[in-house]
Amino acid sequence: MPIHPTAFVAPGATLGEGVTIGPNAVVEAGVVLADGVVLGPNVVVCGNTTIGAETVLHAGVIVGGPPQDLSYAGEDVSVEIGARNILREHVTVHAGTARGKTKTVVGDDCYLMVGVHVGHDCVVGNHVILSNNVLLAGHCHLGDYVLIGGGAAIVQRVRIGAYAFISGLSGVTKDVVPFAYVIGHRGRLDSLNLVGLKRRGFSRESIRTLLAAYGMLFVGDALFRERVARLDAEMGDDPLVRTILDFIEAGRNRPLLQPLPKDHGGAAETDLLEAGV
Repeated sequence: MPIHPTAFVAPGATLGEGVTIGPNAVVEAGVVLADGVVLGPNVVVCGNTTIGAETVLHAGVIVGGPPQDLSYAGEDVSVEIGARNILREHVTVHAGTARGKTKTVVGDDCYLMVGVHVGHDCVVGNHVILSNNVLLAGHCHLGDYVLIGGGAAIVQRVRIGAYAFISGLSGVTKDVVPFAYVIGHRGRLDSLNLVGLKRRGFSRESIRTLLAAYGMLFVGDALFRERVARLDAEMGDDPLVRTILDFIEAGRNRPLLQPLPKDHGGAAETDLLEAGV
């Protein structure tokens, strides 16, 4: 087990087979590192933190630090990071809070680039990519395959649905439906994440189904709840559409990001169809 002589591993830490710990790294009591975890130079893993197999933490990463929440009073809180993740230099992941989930969670196969911050009580799904300096405030929830561009900031408690794309430097203040594309300094719903869906192998038929659902939800003069009801009645049996409807239902008391009208630069369904989908 290659542990650099300048590293500190506290009694009470649990290390799996093949763990590598670099120079000046610190592993506190209560930490659990699964098989094949790699900690680079100056990494600090503290508190009740569990890190899954083959996850790699590059230089300067800090995981398990206390939450940046004035309510925190030393309660028993934790971080759980899954398997095969890559956390690049200076990523920070803070523990949960007693009044939240008590746990901050990062799933499997995620890539967190330089300077990413994952705030207390966040839940990050699987296969998520967070580009340089992305900031997640407390209690955010990211679905699987979400991709967020560099410098974007996500306000506390915001939910971002699976396969959504958030463009760089966007500030997101409301929930984002699955499969969506968000752009703008003050993030707005622009269209579907067409490029991402194609790259993930979604069929042409599936994408056209989602386009129709997007148009039904976000284009027209009816009240939003009426559009949701119509979508449920007409397309609710489709599993992809059901993903959107379930997301909306789960957050029915929360604000949902909406597109601008077409004449203000928002993309309507016809624009997307003209893109060759």
